[in-house]
Amino acid sequence: MKVCVYGLWHLGIVTACCLAKAGYPVVGLDCDSTVIGRLNRGEPPLFEPGVAELLSEGLASGKLSFTTDSDAALSEVELLWVTYDTPVDDDDVADVDYVVSRITQSFQSLQPKTMVLISSQVPIGTTRGLQKYAASVCPEKRLSFAYSPENLRLGRAIEVFTNPDRVVVGLSTNGNEPATKDVERITSLLKPFTSRIEWMSIESAEMTKHALNAFLATSVTFINEIACLCEQVGADANEVARGLKSEHRIGPKAYLTPGAAYAGGTLARDVAFLQQSGGQHGLPMQLMAAIQTSNARHRQWVNRTLNSQIGILSGHKIAVWGLTYKTGTNTLRRSDSVQLCKWLHAQGAVVVAYDPAIDHLPQDLATVFSLASTPRQALEGAEALVIGNQSPKYKELSADVFIETMRSPTIIDSNRFLDSLEADGRINYLTVGRPLGKRVAS
Repeated sequence: MKVCVYGLWHLGIVTACCLAKAGYPVVGLDCDSTVIGRLNRGEPPLFEPGVAELLSEGLASGKLSFTTDSDAALSEVELLWVTYDTPVDDDDVADVDYVVSRITQSFQSLQPKTMVLISSQVPIGTTRGLQKYAASVCPEKRLSFAYSPENLRLGRAIEVFTNPDRVVVGLSTNGNEPATKDVERITSLLKPFTSRIEWMSIESAEMTKHALNAFLATSVTFINEIACLCEQVGADANEVARGLKSEHRIGPKAYLTPGAAYAGGTLARDVAFLQQSGGQHGLPMQLMAAIQTSNARHRQWVNRTLNSQIGILSGHKIAVWGLTYKTGTNTLRRSDSVQLCKWLHAQGAVVVAYDPAIDHLPQDLATVFSLASTPRQALEGAEALVIGNQSPKYKELSADVFIETMRSPTIIDSNRFLDSLEADGRINYLTVGRPLGKRVAS
């Protein structure tokens, strides 16, 4: 089965490389010539562990190629897998038209009976709308449509793609059953990775994605609200979380670890999609609105903590370890650490950051803060250190280094990554959900 993977950012490049590794002839299609040029040189558009190696292997074997030419890419494929990352602005509003327009443009180049499998994050009803549009503009092609929500994790994407818990697939039905040929095509496509496929309607598959991410967002905001109350009443939120996860109706893998607010666009996008869909049908999604409000407030936890420890920040040096959205990547898109650095700069603070995945700053950030070459260099003379992500490199420094290097050994660590420092009475270690009574005065 020859496959075209359409849209080559994180989801797309992981999908293309894993399919090629499994033996499929894959052509990657994207309208961005810069991205295509880099991919043809063996350079992924962003860092994801293992992708560069799979990319080089796929190019060398001839199983993987890339182009901006939609006619060349689509003329012989049996399946078009749409993997465009749906853009989200700073208000969590998704640009769905960006994805839809690219899908509709592909119809004229597709061969009859091609399957269009959509994994881009789109609101419920999008796939059905595309199916109806195709039936009106090119009925003779008899294109089939499916929706399978992506479920990758930044930093673990290859592992999740090649060994998923299950794959959700929504198909059009003929009566109560999907077309046999569509089931066979998807089953064959996924055979190298899993046999556990949750079949459902297209609308149910789209809603599953929305509901799953909204549930995770609810869990994160729930435990963070509990954690902030724990700080005031003397409870330890980590102990509370342990009590919750040991309850069999909740379970140890629940998203109930107190820490930073959820960031990035993935969870926020689906919370917003549910609100929009509810509004269209006259159903106020009050819980979804509350999630957004709670998470937005919790994003300011580090800011509030810095103010409580230092007061006016102007002229004070603050170190930040971790700039990327998530450890294991090099993307700065929608990074809360970057937003924190901008806020600190606006307060007049001197900001020095370190991240092992970042060797230079974009021009727009280089005027806001400076980049240290080592973790220790960032600490020199700092009055506080903020832990922004969880690189193992941060654990290489002993407690003595913080004492000797910092002007004031205050560490603000939302996710308790450096919790071994908590017992050191010389360090003012602050984290989400820790009782206020245990804090050391600065």
